[in-house]
Order: sequence, then C-alpha cells, then structure tokens
Amino acid sequence: MGSARAELLRKVAEAVAVMPADPVTRVAVDGVDGAGKTWFANELGGVLESMGRSVIRASVDGFHNPKAIRYRRGRNSPEGFFYDSYDYAQLEAALLAPLSPGGNRQYRVAVFDHVTDCPVDAPVRVAAPGDILLLDGIFLDRPELRGRWDYSIFLEVAFAVSVPRGAQRDGSSPDPGAPGNRRYVEGQKLYLATCKPRRFASIVIDHGDLNAPRVVATRGDRVP
Repeated sequence: MGSARAELLRKVAEAVAVMPADPVTRVAVDGVDGAGKTWFANELGGVLESMGRSVIRASVDGFHNPKAIRYRRGRNSPEGFFYDSYDYAQLEAALLAPLSPGGNRQYRVAVFDHVTDCPVDAPVRVAAPGDILLLDGIFLDRPELRGRWDYSIFLEVAFAVSVPRGAQRDGSSPDPGAPGNRRYVEGQKLYLATCKPRRFASIVIDHGDLNAPRVVATRGDRVP
C-alpha cells in the first residue's frame, strides 16, 4: 500500500472512529461499478481493527432481487438496473434496521445469491454496542437509504477508468460504450443524475489512481 493511500485511509478511519455509535456506527462505501469499493472498505476495516474497533463487513450484493425482478424491464434496461437490482426492504429488515437506533442488533449480512438466483441462509449474528458496519455497494446514497448512514464515502472514478477495472474482474468489455455495458453505465449515470451522491456524501474521494487517492470534498463543502 502506498504512503498516500495509507495516510488517506488513516484519516478516514479516524473520522469514522469518532462518530457516535447508537448502537452501531453505520458507514456506506458508495461508487460506480469498478470504483474499488470492496477493496477500499476491506482496507478501511483493517485500519479500524488495528485501532481496536470491531467491524461488521457487508455488501449490498447480498441483497439482490431475483432475476425475474431484476430483468422485468428488459435485460439491457438501464432503468431496470437502477430501480430493480436490489431488495431494499430486505436490506432494511435484515441489516440496517437491527443496527439502527432502537434496533435489536440481530442482523444478517446477506439474504440472496444473485449467481444461483436463490435465497441464502446466512446466520443471524448479534452486534456489540460500538461496532462499525462497513457496507459497500452501488446506489447507496439513494434517498430511501440516506438517513441510515452515520458516515458515507463516495469513491469518484470516471467510467473510462472504472469500466476497464470491472472488465479485468469479470471479463466484460473494457469499452464504456460497448452495447453490453449500456445497462450498467447508463443505469449508474441515472443514479448520479437523480440522487447526486457527491452532494450528500460525508466525504468524496477521487479513487481514479488507487495508489494516490485524494479527498475532493467533505460534507459542508459546496459540491456540484
């Protein structure tokens, strides 16, 4: 890990660590596909654990809708990608509500496997007061989720960078304009235009250069 990356992760961890936990500090790591969300969340979790904090790691990908719902607007529909990919009611019931003020702290980190298109029987765990939830995923600053985060991170990456990154992972085309990428690129543009995650995130990080990420804005700044 480069020194610039390590320093930024340390600063973000320090900001998260001082957030009040009631009973859990809930942190979102948002960004488009290929932004490096999982990697960032895993590294941030490691820094927090080195500071003596207990971390709950989860991904919105454990809360997909079944294929019949995800593709009901058409297999290539950007609107379908944005509106129908995830079961937010299940995300709320299984993970977010239990870890929110007044919740019982009994949570599950996944309910559905989109690869097998089947529910999963993830165990029920009990969070301890003071734990930190790190949830990574796309579309996390939607209006219906915004109020659930004590701290939200938006990783900003141009599609010219994020799409080739994703292609290395899943074997898809590295061209953002390829027909096979239309559903995902245009669906995420719809999210960026309608939900304006840069405006609502606690911190916006330019994650285009993985070795030298930099803070673009923090909450309170005027972010267009």
